[in-house]
Amino acid sequence: MNNQNFFPNKFALITLLIGCFVVFVSMGIRQTYGLFFQFFESDLSITSTSFGLSIGIQAIVWGTFATIFGLIADKFGANKVVSFALIIYATGIFFISNFESSGLFFQINLGLLVGIGLGGAAAPIVVPTVAKHFPNHDRAKVAGIVTAFASVGMFVYPLISNTLFKITTWNYVFNIFTLVMIFAALLALLLKKPNDENEPDVVKNQNFIEALNEAFSHKGYLFLMAGFFVCGFQITLVATHVPNYIIQRGLESWTGAAILSLIGLFNIFGTLTMGFLGDKYSKKFLLSGLYFFRGIILILFLFLPASSITAIGFGIGFGFLWLATIPATFGIVAQIFGVKYLTMLSGIVFLSHQFGSFAGAYLGGYFYDQLGSYDYAWYISIGLSFFATLMHLPIDERPITRVRNA
Repeated sequence: MNNQNFFPNKFALITLLIGCFVVFVSMGIRQTYGLFFQFFESDLSITSTSFGLSIGIQAIVWGTFATIFGLIADKFGANKVVSFALIIYATGIFFISNFESSGLFFQINLGLLVGIGLGGAAAPIVVPTVAKHFPNHDRAKVAGIVTAFASVGMFVYPLISNTLFKITTWNYVFNIFTLVMIFAALLALLLKKPNDENEPDVVKNQNFIEALNEAFSHKGYLFLMAGFFVCGFQITLVATHVPNYIIQRGLESWTGAAILSLIGLFNIFGTLTMGFLGDKYSKKFLLSGLYFFRGIILILFLFLPASSITAIGFGIGFGFLWLATIPATFGIVAQIFGVKYLTMLSGIVFLSHQFGSFAGAYLGGYFYDQLGSYDYAWYISIGLSFFATLMHLPIDERPITRVRNA
């Protein structure tokens, strides 16, 4: 029976609190870029394709640096990684708001610098960092709690942005976000690395090359990567293009902000629910069901008549499933491979997610500019939902058996 305290020690509590605040900031601000597109278009002459490309570049850079930062965090601790990443993130949006950020400069700022910042300060790094401080039977819950605070940010920041647009310029809004990130960077220095005294020697002595070989020889790990590609495609397509898609279907612009905020709000409940269920039931079946229902919701959103009610229903339904993939996906990685290289292995799975994000962001903009419609991107997203539904079923969730070398 697991009757011990939820917090093993005070460092676990501190790490959880700081981790929740960091993802609240990093993931919340990221959720607003679709709302800023109208200003990028009018003030910086950024096209939909160019914006989609910048988000796509951001996604690939984010995933690549999540892997690199994950290895560094596993070896030396996450505090310096997260703090450094937040400073780079803040630099990117500060440059966009205070300099003539167009053309290549826009791609460097929103694509490269913000991507590097997210690579070290968003959920794929912070969730495993916090989860390492807790025993296996609580890790999915912890992942759900941290991800829920990312969802709170995704709910709050679009509302804050939309409110501030009415009283000040978009440049000033970005400057406010810059200051918030700097504060988060200072707090991140307090993140602690857990000790590994309870790990068996066969795990302690494993190097990262051996960990990589072990992971890539496990079919379940590859299936998780395939499924997370789909997650990236879908959520980035929605976050980047749904505000403009809603307008193209004849609805008022406020519905786009409402969808993004509702996604953030109901994702709080979705991630917490998945976190608690993931500690009790098979995580692969939970993921399979999640992707199936995503496909159904996308079908309804695309083919039902456009209305405010349909838009709100989509925000609620898709929001409940938005980041609920994270507790179960990272939970399976921890369950199979342990926690020594959890941040790195989770980062690699997330890199696959970001290739999907690139495809979703770029293809959405490309189809719109070339064909005048986002529909083909939505069709692809629906098909990928049912692909991911099937890909999770064969995963073997049992912890891997390691043999001590003589």
